[in-house]
Amino acid sequence: MARFESASETAALPSGEEHVVIFKLGEEYYALDIQAVQEIVRMQTITSIPGADFWVEGITNLRGRVVPVIDLRKRCGVPAGDYTSETRIVVVSSATGMVGLIVDAVSEVMRIPADQVEPPSAIVTVPENSYLRGVAKLEDRLVSLVDLDGVLPAPAEDYAGYSRAA
Repeated sequence: MARFESASETAALPSGEEHVVIFKLGEEYYALDIQAVQEIVRMQTITSIPGADFWVEGITNLRGRVVPVIDLRKRCGVPAGDYTSETRIVVVSSATGMVGLIVDAVSEVMRIPADQVEPPSAIVTVPENSYLRGVAKLEDRLVSLVDLDGVLPAPAEDYAGYSRAA
């Protein structure tokens, strides 16, 4: 299990930087703002929820809290693969509460200068990928920056009653 700096610790970052957790879905790299990430855990038992959206894997018990878990590959339209020893659940805090995001692997935590980030092209901006908020141009690869609010349903939607656990 990995824990990350709190929002107060990252508040001192220069405004010209993105502080992100980089992960893989399939062969591509994506990143989430580190302030949304609570922890990263190994894959664990998930209980399915009948009638949930196809990308909702189910719920899991995370130290006594019931947390909904989303397969980010399915949610983002990336072809699904088998879970491996590198598969992780990235636990994030959002307007809907705590949510686990299944990713293929977590690779690193990084600060990306703002001048290396471009908004997504209008050609690739369609409703199906409204989660894409930018692309970081790193020396060795491109990293898609994920907007957590675009990935998760609005707070009014309820993950089968489990999103508002205290």
